[in-house]
Order: sequence, then structure tokens, then C-alpha cells
Amino acid sequence: MVNQALEAAIWGGVSGLALILGAIVGYFIKLPHKVISSIMAFGAGVLISALSFELMAKATDQGGLLYAVSGFSAGVLVYSIANYFVAHGGGLHRKRSQGVPKNVTVKTDKARVASSAGMAIALGALLDGIPESAAIGVSMLEGGSVALVTVFAVFMSNIPEGLSSSAGMKKAGKSASFVFTLWIVITIVLALSAYLGFTLLGQYGNEYIGFATAVAAGAILVMIIQTMIPEAFEDMHDITGPIAAIGFLVAYSASEMFS
Repeated sequence: MVNQALEAAIWGGVSGLALILGAIVGYFIKLPHKVISSIMAFGAGVLISALSFELMAKATDQGGLLYAVSGFSAGVLVYSIANYFVAHGGGLHRKRSQGVPKNVTVKTDKARVASSAGMAIALGALLDGIPESAAIGVSMLEGGSVALVTVFAVFMSNIPEGLSSSAGMKKAGKSASFVFTLWIVITIVLALSAYLGFTLLGQYGNEYIGFATAVAAGAILVMIIQTMIPEAFEDMHDITGPIAAIGFLVAYSASEMFS
């Protein structure tokens, strides 16, 4: 049990390392936006597959349809409320690797995002990452092995947050030590979330585990719609759908082959 809990924390930390990787690129390298858009489209497809077949399906099997639907609804509600405050604090475009999109023309919006986006994006990464990491820990409760599809999907979705936040904080004059210390702390929190997802929920019955798994699924779906898809669509209008479909099929095939 202790070894499995530690493994859950490690996998949660692995998904969080994408934030640090993105931060390195965002602070020191300027990556073409179309590359990030492609990553986001692919990651959105992977996450949709993961929440459908790795999270909701297992939530229904473990807790029954009522607990799965209730948990999913709760995840949507809680995430939406939290995301509202983060978005209005400057983290609206936290999945955008190039900061504020071109179609934002209101001066007050630009001023607000420019002044506070870096820290708000970091807070948003924490908001996105906690249910995702908890889902990684929960995935180990059945069978003892992690759902690698979920880890991969979360990893892919985390990269642009590290990119956009670090680039914004660099423009605001934050030092590299400050930026990377912040992301390391967030990564540790995400590892702890995966650990707690495994240890705390493992003490309860299948209904509660199913409910909690569905909460994560609901939160992740809202995150995809509100933060990932707009970023993916911005520069890749014509092929966003096909790229997302490829991500979905890759994740679905992996889930079927390794389940």
C-alpha cells in the first residue's frame, strides 16, 4: 500500500514535470504557436478519451450511474466556479502559449491580463492540475497500476501553462529562480494530490471512489472546453478536429490494448 501510494505520487509528479518543461521553453525559447496549437488539439482528444473510458466508465462500474452522474455534475460546478474567479483575475488565457490572443481588443482586458496573467496562470495550472492528478492516483485503486493514458493526457495539457505563465512572468521582470521555484512547488502539490487521491479515497467504499473519479472527469471536461480547445482552434482552424480525433483514437486504442 505504501509503495503504491508513493508510485501514485511519482506519477502525479511526472505529469507536473510538464509544467517545468513548458516553463523552460517559455522562459528561454520562443516556440512557434502552431506547434503548441497542434499539441493542444492532440491533447484535447487524448483527454476526452481518457475521461470517457478511463474515468467515467470506471466511475460507473465502481459506484453506479447515480454516483457517477452526481460526481460529474459536482466536478463541473466546482471547477466552473473556481475557473470563473481565476479567469477574471487574469488567468483566462492560461493555456495560450503566446499570451493574450489577437482578437482581444478591449484595453482594460489587455491591461489586466498583462499585469497579473503570470501568477494567475500559475494559479490556474494548480486549479487544472489538482483534479487531474487526483484522477491519476484514483486510477491506481483498481488493479494497482496507473492509467498511462491519463498520465500522458495530463502531461500534454500542462505544457502550454508552463509556457505562457513563464513567458509572462519574465516580461514582468521575475527572475528565473522565482519562476522555477514556483513551478517546482506546484509540481510537488500535484504529486501530493495524486498521493491523496490514492490513499484517502482508497479508505472509502466503491460508491465514494466512483463519485470522486467522476468529479475529476467533470472538472477535466470543462477545462478542455474552456481552455484547451480555444487555444487549439486559434491557429489551426481547418485541422483542429482531425488532430483531436487522432489524439482520441490513439488514447482509445492504448486504453483497449493495455486494459
